[in-house]
Amino acid sequence: MTQNMEQLRRSIHTADDLHGVVTTMKALASVSIRQYQDAVRALDQYNETIELGLSALFKNRPHATFGGNIESDRLIAVVFGSDQGLVGQFNDRLVRYAIHQMNEAEKSPPEDRTAIAIGLRVVPFLEDQGQSVSRVLEVPSSEAGIAPMVMRLLSEIDTLRREEAIERIVLYFNRPTGGASYRPMRINLLPLKETWLDELRDRKWESRAFPIATMDWERLFTQLIQQYFFVSLYRAMANSLASENASRLAAMENAESNIEDRLDELNMIYKRERQTMITEELFDVVAGFEALRD
Repeated sequence: MTQNMEQLRRSIHTADDLHGVVTTMKALASVSIRQYQDAVRALDQYNETIELGLSALFKNRPHATFGGNIESDRLIAVVFGSDQGLVGQFNDRLVRYAIHQMNEAEKSPPEDRTAIAIGLRVVPFLEDQGQSVSRVLEVPSSEAGIAPMVMRLLSEIDTLRREEAIERIVLYFNRPTGGASYRPMRINLLPLKETWLDELRDRKWESRAFPIATMDWERLFTQLIQQYFFVSLYRAMANSLASENASRLAAMENAESNIEDRLDELNMIYKRERQTMITEELFDVVAGFEALRD
């Protein structure tokens, strides 16, 4: 009986320690979600500035386009996964969504597409679906690491475009939808959507003072588009990191619930065993007293 009680005490102590770790991980995940969502919101004003610059340029050349001529189904798929575990179906759901979209919406056969994987853990899921991976980049561990990673990603995309003459780029990433939930989504980075360009052309200029550009029109336009690419990739990465932590938060909430149920069960068994031990000791005392009295 004493041995069983000691084992129960050790099990309860271990479960308490694990519960503390899970609680800490939940708190860290919650803080990270807010951090990355704040980073996305902070880009809104910068993105608005880029769109205003493009709108001003279109006032001078209303018929200019930057859509590019798409002559084939070849594309680059940038898939934002994770480097760390404890994220549930985060990578699996995203890859299934991406492959379905490439097959159905993009109409691109497997032999005409290549993938850039963000995160080592997403690579096996892509390969299991028959998708080749040309580049693998590490997921930044903090908000400060997103900008350098995006700059490297832009360089990798540019290299692939030159080497393989690909003009279609699609981003696949998870986006948080509130609390510990998220959903996969896609953004067509290239070619630029004509509807978006038309909106910029038709946008009303709010100020009476109209900006005058002294730089070459084509050069300025290209630089603004490059900034648009940067913002789009930064947003995708920040949303993916927020979703990764949302998935981890959901996993930790499930783990916390399971641990609490297990602790309740262990404490109940411990109390029952302790009561049984006390009862047996009382019976021994009574029996000893009876024996002495006789």
